Amino acid sequence: MLMPLSAALLLALASASVQGFEVTDTIILERFGGYYGLAYNPNRGEIFLTNGDFHLVYVISDSTHSVVATIPVGHIPSAIVHNPEKGELLVTNFGSDSVSVISASDYTVTATIPVGHRPMGVAVAPDKRKIFVANYGSDTVSIISDDDHSLIAAIPVGKMPCTLAYDYAKGAVFVGHAGCNQVLAISADTHSIIANITVDGLPISLAHCADKGEIYVANHNFSLVSVISTSNYAVKATIPVGQQPSALAYDGESGQIFVANSRSKSVSVISTENSSVIATIPLEGEPQGICYDSGKKELYVAFSESNRVAVVSTFSPNSTSPAQNNSIVYHTLIAVSVSLALLALTALLYKRLRLKRAYNQ
Repeated sequence: MLMPLSAALLLALASASVQGFEVTDTIILERFGGYYGLAYNPNRGEIFLTNGDFHLVYVISDSTHSVVATIPVGHIPSAIVHNPEKGELLVTNFGSDSVSVISASDYTVTATIPVGHRPMGVAVAPDKRKIFVANYGSDTVSIISDDDHSLIAAIPVGKMPCTLAYDYAKGAVFVGHAGCNQVLAISADTHSIIANITVDGLPISLAHCADKGEIYVANHNFSLVSVISTSNYAVKATIPVGQQPSALAYDGESGQIFVANSRSKSVSVISTENSSVIATIPLEGEPQGICYDSGKKELYVAFSESNRVAVVSTFSPNSTSPAQNNSIVYHTLIAVSVSLALLALTALLYKRLRLKRAYNQ
């Protein structure tokens, strides 16, 4: 009897833990449009969101969930990344063949950098003082000096490069493509290709897990996430997720990857401990972009052709993180199991005592 009760208790507690992932707010924007890129500035507690249809970047306060600024940029802004070393945001302008540099302090555009044709992905290597831009239309990666914004080099890569991720430990930039099933690794020092990794198909979003030494890859047309080891540049796991995964975000504290599944209208939550999906968060629309706010422990999810941004809580009200929820489940199960064991022992002793009395009579 003890084991079934313990198993049932574990299942119930685990279900309670999963319920910590829920949409807690919806931010309504003034315009419908294509919202593609999201970036988090932890220094000011702000989310930056690109609007490709109206050539704007919205700034959202994570305290009030309201828009605090609107910044005009180039034509069809796509990806955006925060550069913490310089207090800047970098925005790729898909229709202007440029990158806008935004001051995080006063929301002004301080520079516009010409790059290749139809730029999409962007990454910063602060230790190398370089900016990397994936040029979707010219099949190249532009390398830009972070000091004077001059072009250092343009590297030929695969077909339709669209996403980048930088690995500090390896000093390598990973490149995903919308036109082939290759992920390339480029040396940030020599600008040469050091690895060519085959994944399942259309790797359109990458996330770097520094503590694990892994790159997570969203394979858009196979409903899979590939896990690449940065030690040997090999695929070490493949994880089924929702249909058409379009964007990734990483929470290093809890060790979780969040996958925006466009066609499934959901977010898959992956544990990096065992490379498996531990929860699925339903949404009301098709998610296009996603980012994680480590200060508030919230996800921001943007939808294509919409005017909404969903805010998702990633922890239960009675704990500070999903990881701590797992600890609570574990210790509660031990305590209840011990109690059940003592109860079973008491019942057994009582039964034997009754049998002994009946025998003496």
